[in-house]
Amino acid sequence: MSRRLPPLNALKSFEAAARHLSFTKAAEELFVTQAAVSHQIKTLEEFLGLPLFRRLNRSLLLTDEGQILYPAMSEALDLIMVTTDRLHRYQQTGMLNVATMDSLAANWLVPRLGRFRRANSDIDVRVTTSDQLVDYVRDGIDLGIRYGRGTWPGMHVTHLMTEEVFPVCSPKLLEQGPPLNKPDDLKHYTLLHDDMREDWRMWLMAVGATEVDPTRGPGYKHSNFVYQAAVFGDGVALGRSVLVADEIEQGRLVKVLDFALPANYAYWIVSPQAMADNPKVKLFRDWLLAEAQDS
Repeated sequence: MSRRLPPLNALKSFEAAARHLSFTKAAEELFVTQAAVSHQIKTLEEFLGLPLFRRLNRSLLLTDEGQILYPAMSEALDLIMVTTDRLHRYQQTGMLNVATMDSLAANWLVPRLGRFRRANSDIDVRVTTSDQLVDYVRDGIDLGIRYGRGTWPGMHVTHLMTEEVFPVCSPKLLEQGPPLNKPDDLKHYTLLHDDMREDWRMWLMAVGATEVDPTRGPGYKHSNFVYQAAVFGDGVALGRSVLVADEIEQGRLVKVLDFALPANYAYWIVSPQAMADNPKVKLFRDWLLAEAQDS
């Protein structure tokens, strides 16, 4: 059964006029003319079929019916105001669900999240990691970071950062091992592998190395495990500049050789179109872009 409700503007005009007992003051509050308030009150009275005000020469009084309606209407409008204010605050605070790949979360995003949390303590970021495509709407994901060419129909997409690929290893391994001055010297070292598109075969082919077997050495599904193995001195990894930047800065890994291969793909910030202008999403997107610029 549908509700038969009076017009909202008429109710707002009545509540303001009843509170002030003045059409003039109600008009000033609502930023309309006195005639407009009078028209809205008349519309409400016709809808209800009874008078709400007694209009005297120099004053305005509520009828018995008006006195019954006013407190209920005031309470109802207060509830609407409180609820909409709560919804507005929820858009700017609360939980923000973020999805990304395991390797980027471990090596780039999570080490930086503390800065976001300290600056935005009223937003709780929940990170979901997966190397598979995620249904953002079905899974309630507000924003994600994806790796690819930036073509995801139906999504709001912003370029985050690009990267390049080059060999990295533990500085101790480099000190203790044989000379590593040219690409073919890698034949003396264990190669560490991941499942990324730019692999050792591609890198060795690009630098013209012919004496190195690109298939030998242990492999790991996720890049962060490869870099951990490299830090432990287990071999030489093919480092991605975005993911190994912190390890290099802190001295746990060093870049070896001079050739860096540009990656075919890039990192992109994506979100459902309906969430693109959400205040929390915009705030986090701007923060990600600033972090990428700094790094």
